[in-house]
Amino acid sequence: MRTISPASPADRTANTEAIIAQLRSSLRELRCMSGDRMRRADMSFTHFHIVSMLERHGQMPMSKLADMLDVSLSNVSGIIDRMEEHGLVVRTRVPGDRRIVLVQATDAGRQILTEMEVLKDAMLRKVLSSLDDDQLRGVRTAFEDVRAAALAAFADDPEMSRHDLFHDHAHDHTHDALAPAPAPAA
Repeated sequence: MRTISPASPADRTANTEAIIAQLRSSLRELRCMSGDRMRRADMSFTHFHIVSMLERHGQMPMSKLADMLDVSLSNVSGIIDRMEEHGLVVRTRVPGDRRIVLVQATDAGRQILTEMEVLKDAMLRKVLSSLDDDQLRGVRTAFEDVRAAALAAFADDPEMSRHDLFHDHAHDHTHDALAPAPAPAA
């Protein structure tokens, strides 16, 4: 049986930095590839992000949307104008307080969101199909380990809790792509 000795602090640091660099590079490549496909479907990253947020959080006031995007209300109004022209969102006024304007994704916006997710999944499947079975199992195990470590690392972190409360961005990720996939059939 082979014994694995613990890595030195310098080796751990070097491995950590290499992983971060590879992850950033991989995500940039995937973002670039998906950006090309999104442009062909006439959807910007900003529009995709907003429809995703609305789909996750439901309809929301323009002011909250501006806060979540960290832009001014006038900036988000211009973005929502363009999205409304493309049929991705709809605005409504609250009958009891006409100053409040709510934004929600339309069926067309949700459909494009679904189509973009299908395209992204297809891209990832193509990338992953080039790996052999051992590599594929290794990638799966690595992502499961990273997700578990992330959940554990920030479970009791008061900074993360304060960040989530400050940005009103706490939400459930159990339906995300990083949720554990079902085990393959034997």
